[in-house]
Amino acid sequence: MAKQKSEFKCSECGWTTVKWAGRCGECQAWGSLDETSGTTKEVRAIKLNESQAARPITEIETGESQSQPTMVGEFDRVLGGGLVPGAAILLSGEPGVGKSTLLLEVASRLAKQGKKVLYVSAEESASQVKLRAQRTNALTPNLYLAAETDLATVLGQVEAIRPELFIVDSVQTVASSDIDGVAGMPAQVREVAANLIRTAKQNGIPLLLVGHVTKDGSIAGPRTLEHLVDVVCHFEGDRQTSLRFIRTLKNRFGPTDEVGCFELTGEGILEVPDPSALFVSGSLNPVSGTCITVTVEGKRALIAEIQALVVHSTSPQPRRVTNGVDASRVAMILAVLERRAGISVSDKDVYVSTVGGMKITEPAADLAIAIAIASAVKDKPVSHQVAAFGEISLAGEIRGVTNGSQRNQEAQRLGHATVIGEKGQLVKAAINQAIS
Repeated sequence: MAKQKSEFKCSECGWTTVKWAGRCGECQAWGSLDETSGTTKEVRAIKLNESQAARPITEIETGESQSQPTMVGEFDRVLGGGLVPGAAILLSGEPGVGKSTLLLEVASRLAKQGKKVLYVSAEESASQVKLRAQRTNALTPNLYLAAETDLATVLGQVEAIRPELFIVDSVQTVASSDIDGVAGMPAQVREVAANLIRTAKQNGIPLLLVGHVTKDGSIAGPRTLEHLVDVVCHFEGDRQTSLRFIRTLKNRFGPTDEVGCFELTGEGILEVPDPSALFVSGSLNPVSGTCITVTVEGKRALIAEIQALVVHSTSPQPRRVTNGVDASRVAMILAVLERRAGISVSDKDVYVSTVGGMKITEPAADLAIAIAIASAVKDKPVSHQVAAFGEISLAGEIRGVTNGSQRNQEAQRLGHATVIGEKGQLVKAAINQAIS
């Protein structure tokens, strides 16, 4: 009889090796290799009944999978219309960003519409959650609250209440007695999530899970957690401001490029349906080194202000500091300005930032960054009526961007009558037009 061989499998990405290692050779995760059997057990086919048999796709009913609004418009925008029965949604974010406050707001609004909502808090006591609910005016009889960390007890709550929305805060703090290890371990997170998702799908209940994040901002736990759920949302925001954004990283029911905007206040979390005014300084007098641009997040056009400060450097290596914009693109724009526009910045410290904590990743903001830097160098302000957007090529030309008409309409709606960014125009000419 041949000796059964064992192998080691990564709990994060599934990579296998015949020898144990402290670090996965595929995803570079530490301590993720677990010993497994090297043989595959044979699985025999079973006889299918009528309900299990495959059917033509044209005969599949979709009426039960229509999304239901959460009564929080910005959250519905990100989800693609609302909650789909049986859908599993993972909401991640840094501690204190407002994840629990947002989900409590969603729970209370649905409960006030007459739907049963079960909120399981595995991190806070029931009294702590109630205090937050009192502060945010979220008290309603249809909102059921349980403070549990045992998986079997949580599933028992679902069977007893039969809710129409199920919220677990958080998946890393719930543990199963059938699995060795403490809560939060990869095996525990995988088992807990799989059972919660299976229960939600069998009963057609939308499931909202809160997920912790690691130091680098990624979702903690095994990567299989992101594959198990239907929607992955990330809640982000600057601790220094009250503005919060929710973005979709994965969505089986809608787009992944939408963004929802909220404001965190002492009375709870408020929707911001028109956030353009939050990303401009509001200064009455034009100041050198600023330029308005129009960025598109999903289907929404947003006005943002780019600010630049250029000072003479006393260091042999001038500083390049960015906040809210891509540092590599700023370095490229500085090279284009030096070579194509005749603006010398090689001996100057350059600081570029956005207003309001907004993060801009699309290249459409290139022209506004270039104009802001040129304005700071020449110490000439740009009029408040000017808005600029366009990608800058290494040849010093402006390239067209997507959703140009939508950007123009948003700029004109907010009083920016002059829009700079004509395709094919030289960046030097665009700068002269803006600061003339």
